[in-house]
Amino acid sequence: METMRWTNQGHPQTLQTGVFLLYFNAVFGLLGGSFLFAILYAAAGVGIANDKRLAYFGAVGITGIDVFFIARRLLGDFGLLFDFRFLLGVIFPIALFALLVHPMSRNYQRSWFS
Repeated sequence: METMRWTNQGHPQTLQTGVFLLYFNAVFGLLGGSFLFAILYAAAGVGIANDKRLAYFGAVGITGIDVFFIARRLLGDFGLLFDFRFLLGVIFPIALFALLVHPMSRNYQRSWFS
């Protein structure tokens, strides 16, 4: 019987970093009061660490929603590109999305996830 893992050293570096950023977003979601998103991020991180395909697609979906709202907010106010707090806040969601949809991550999950 296989035990539940929090991380998986057998994953490519892009996927490992993505799992850590999912946990990072979960912690900051809890601190910010967004409990539902925190639970979704944490569940996606644990699922990916345990090679679950549904968790991978869930993580791509939830981070895609984040990136969509960032783009929508930027289209409303281009001045945000010069706001340091805004830029600091969008680095992690964009980086997480890029790591999850990276070809190395996609190919690995296509081959090994169940």
